[in-house]
Amino acid sequence: MQNAGIAKLELNWRYLACDVQPNQLRGAIEGAKAMKFIGLNLTVPHKLLAMEMVDVLDESARVWGAVNTIRFEAQDEKGEWLPLRSFPKEIPPKVRSHGFNTDADAVTRSIREDLGISLEQKQVLLLGAGGAGRVAALKLAAEGAGELFLVNRTASKAEAIAKEIVQRFPSVKVSVGYPTGSIDLVLNATSLGLKPGDDLPFEPAKFPLRQAAAAYDMIYRPAETPFLNLARQAGCKAANGIGMLLYQGAKALELWSGQNPPIEIMRRALEDNVYRGT
Repeated sequence: MQNAGIAKLELNWRYLACDVQPNQLRGAIEGAKAMKFIGLNLTVPHKLLAMEMVDVLDESARVWGAVNTIRFEAQDEKGEWLPLRSFPKEIPPKVRSHGFNTDADAVTRSIREDLGISLEQKQVLLLGAGGAGRVAALKLAAEGAGELFLVNRTASKAEAIAKEIVQRFPSVKVSVGYPTGSIDLVLNATSLGLKPGDDLPFEPAKFPLRQAAAAYDMIYRPAETPFLNLARQAGCKAANGIGMLLYQGAKALELWSGQNPPIEIMRRALEDNVYRGT
């Protein structure tokens, strides 16, 4: 996806995947900065850890409490910090890491476009209270959701997010546990479904999926998790996380390049990769 976008923008860049252990994340960020990387994307479990490791946080990272995109910047002769793309000949010696969050906007945009749901005043069951779940919960509240139900294996984590929502978005009703009646959307923000044999991210005995009008799974590979399969069987409109992946990645490319990302070209490359052979 990123390399397709980079090629279309005719940038002399290459997007690479690197495995980094959590205890080596700080060294990896500093190493990329020293080698004058344009930027980085971070995935689980690095998004929360990076909050304490970048030199400066964008408002998006501060608001949503996670970093999934880093842009490296250098200081010019006037003392202004500019993206490294601004120095085509020679990069100044002083470089910093700038952390952003592009996930929050991506998940709600994907829900709107892939499921046709406007989140304002909607009732949503959110499964998972980890880093992705917290960002999703706060963004749903910011979008004006009417009522949020938070479910997590460790209830105390869901309770902490509920308390934060009450403080930051007092007009949004929030509770910990399953709804008893019908809702507009159930959203899986856990990693359950990534591996064959994973448990379901919810308890069917406590929440029959027929109570939900729509279901969204942040997981995009496999393209259809057991959760989404059951949701479709129950009559839910369903979508996986490929749209979220697309939009967070496109925004990252925009932050690095300063150009409008070629969304449709990136979408085709992504879908070809994810759905090939399915």
